[in-house]
Amino acid sequence: MDKSKLIDEIISLKKEKKALILAHLYQSDDIQMMADYTGDSLELSRIAKESDEQVIVFCGVRFMAETAKILAPEKKIVFPVLDAKCDMARMVDVNQVNALKNEYPGAAVVCYVNSTSEVKAVSDYCCTSANAVTLVENIEENEIIFVPDKNLGAYVARNVPEKTFHFVRGFCPVHHALSIRDVESMREKYPGIRILAHPECKMEVLDAVDFVGSTSKILAEARNSSDQKLIIATEEGTLYRLKKESPQKEFILLTDELVCRDMKKIGLNHLRDALKNLEPLIEVDEETSQKARLALERMLQYS
Repeated sequence: MDKSKLIDEIISLKKEKKALILAHLYQSDDIQMMADYTGDSLELSRIAKESDEQVIVFCGVRFMAETAKILAPEKKIVFPVLDAKCDMARMVDVNQVNALKNEYPGAAVVCYVNSTSEVKAVSDYCCTSANAVTLVENIEENEIIFVPDKNLGAYVARNVPEKTFHFVRGFCPVHHALSIRDVESMREKYPGIRILAHPECKMEVLDAVDFVGSTSKILAEARNSSDQKLIIATEEGTLYRLKKESPQKEFILLTDELVCRDMKKIGLNHLRDALKNLEPLIEVDEETSQKARLALERMLQYS
């Protein structure tokens, strides 16, 4: 189908079904263009919970849609492509978390939102990259089991040195692949241009850049900065919003490899079909949902 006709059909179906389209900032430009709201995990979690619409089409990866369902169990959460998953979320499971809890009794389990519902259900707190430091600073426990992202965990540990941390070996393959050589190469090519990086990067990269923050914080820094050119070290989908908010500025990716393949699995045809059929639907079993909801509600308290 012609792209313009496909877009018209999506607009018509969204109105007919009274649906809300949410899209993560790593989605393709086409999907972000069609969304009612774009944002990071924290923003979208809050919108999913608080919106009036009872039908939400979630364009992201699976853990995000499951998070929306846990926070808004009464709503229909439609997820266009079921196999759009997160590699990091698959790097830790319930058995690993329970083993750490047995090894470090009394430690609080702080679970990055990039995780399965089952892992959230055995965690004490959930966090996003936007609020991880604030949450860990403010909870009463002084010993933390942080899963699954060892890079974000190391960043939090550096910012909260008074607490003790234990990690698993999880990471985001896209951000973890960045190296100090990538930073040095861009410094040579663009001397004097600031580099903004996501805390899912390795510490050697974070130490070499000019600003570290979640996707939403990178957006705010870019928007408020007087710099007319910036180098961005996070997933390339973020460029859509960066350019939309600051069209007069130039944004350069640190490398051309900053692409999450799973985030790009949802296309306009998938979105159209999801709206037409209101499926696939995301379901989370009641026991898992109830346990995971507590950790997620705590996440929202520190946002």
